[in-house]
Amino acid sequence: MSKNDLTCDVLVLGGGPGGYSAAFRAADLGLQVALVERYATLGGVCLNVGCIPSKALLHVAGVMGEVNHLVALGVDYGAPEIDIGKLRTHKEKVIAKLTGGLGAMARMRKVTLLRGVGTFISPGQVKVEETAGPGRDKTGGVKTVQFQRAIIAAGSQAVRLPFMPQDPRIVDSTGALALAHAPKRMLIVGGGIIGLEMGTVYSALGARLDVVEMEAGLMPGADRDLVRVWQKLNAPRFDRIMLNTKTVAARAVDAGIEISFEGEGAPPPQTYDLVLQAVGRSPNGQRIGAQAAGVAVSERGFIAVDAQMRTSAPHIFAIGDIVGQPMLAHKAVHEGHVAAEVIAGELQNNEKLARAAFDARVIPSVAYTGPEVAWVGLTEEQAAAQGITLEKGLFPWSASGRAIANGQSEGMTKLLFDARTGRIAGGGIVGAHAGDLIGEVALAIEMGADATDIGKTIHPHPTLGETIALAAEVAHGACTDLPPALAPTLTRAMTRHDKLLRE
Repeated sequence: MSKNDLTCDVLVLGGGPGGYSAAFRAADLGLQVALVERYATLGGVCLNVGCIPSKALLHVAGVMGEVNHLVALGVDYGAPEIDIGKLRTHKEKVIAKLTGGLGAMARMRKVTLLRGVGTFISPGQVKVEETAGPGRDKTGGVKTVQFQRAIIAAGSQAVRLPFMPQDPRIVDSTGALALAHAPKRMLIVGGGIIGLEMGTVYSALGARLDVVEMEAGLMPGADRDLVRVWQKLNAPRFDRIMLNTKTVAARAVDAGIEISFEGEGAPPPQTYDLVLQAVGRSPNGQRIGAQAAGVAVSERGFIAVDAQMRTSAPHIFAIGDIVGQPMLAHKAVHEGHVAAEVIAGELQNNEKLARAAFDARVIPSVAYTGPEVAWVGLTEEQAAAQGITLEKGLFPWSASGRAIANGQSEGMTKLLFDARTGRIAGGGIVGAHAGDLIGEVALAIEMGADATDIGKTIHPHPTLGETIALAAEVAHGACTDLPPALAPTLTRAMTRHDKLLRE
């Protein structure tokens, strides 16, 4: 080997939330770890150009919305003056603080960081084409890393529609986060979480929005009751919400980007100052030379793994977006921990660690829009498709003292229970801080809680979290915060629960 080559116990390809978590966990377990990351700082897409910078901007948008709400309460700060440059600086400071902390933690753990693009060249080697930067050659260099085990955490990239021209007025989520300018008229292609979050930001900056979605509803996969509440509250942001509609053509003109549509009630061609493509992400499995390592990759770029995150090559593991849906950072983190523990168990003959497996019952999803929408477990639609009978506890925030005091009484908390077992099967929340609240519902599902377990757990009053307990009380017929008209239905649920306890 040349002097530039190195060896390690574990090579982690990709430094996003899953990758750095896997690397840090492996290092904490006593392994020698090398971590390859293409960005200048750790954190991958999520911290550098994804979930973290978008949340920094969404916080600003949320505060602006709160200030507007205060006018009706007698507090008027006047019209906002927006400095796009300072807003970009705020976002960059947030990124720098988090990525800087990750770099420090990597050094504390003695994780070897390689900045560049890594590709497999054999079952036990990865070639890293280093990018130029501080402490490295101006033109970069090439290193070969020899490893005993590897964890692929190479993530995904935004899908680009083939007919879209190359034009700075057409962006993906990364381009949208650059905040190049504040458009007057913006089209969001794709009605999923990413597009609607960025729409929230640009709407706060003064843009009028159109959204086009091929499916019958926005936020596909979310509970329809929650989405209806969100859509009603966000109607003022949009000029058009085009459902069951395709974007079929685009061309750059002096006035903007002219877009043509096809579908139910599609308008004539429209011209926009900014077009955001948010039609999904594709995994990077075909970009890392995985076949050279004996790792099977699907045509779409996904890598199949077992419960221990092991690929078709027994010594190579994969985690995160590249192994399949949902493409969420919190899923990748847990998968990374599993892979690191299994590897440590194998290399150190530790049977307990070697038995680690990914066995999460549910993975929560959150749209950090205004208001937030969060859900976990089964929705009513999914339960119906699977033939599962549900009992529902729905608590409207119009009966929540805290929500009313906050001026956010339009939200709701909804819990779904399996009618056969009584255990919670799913739940959703729409309203302020829904993403912070949904973790309790996920925990309840993981622990096999029923409506009585949740409802009789004393929650602080008055809080938004209290609505989870109240929704459970609705389900088992003990809610005194709503009118008694629901009592007959709810009593039946309570009787069934008592019978199960006796059995």
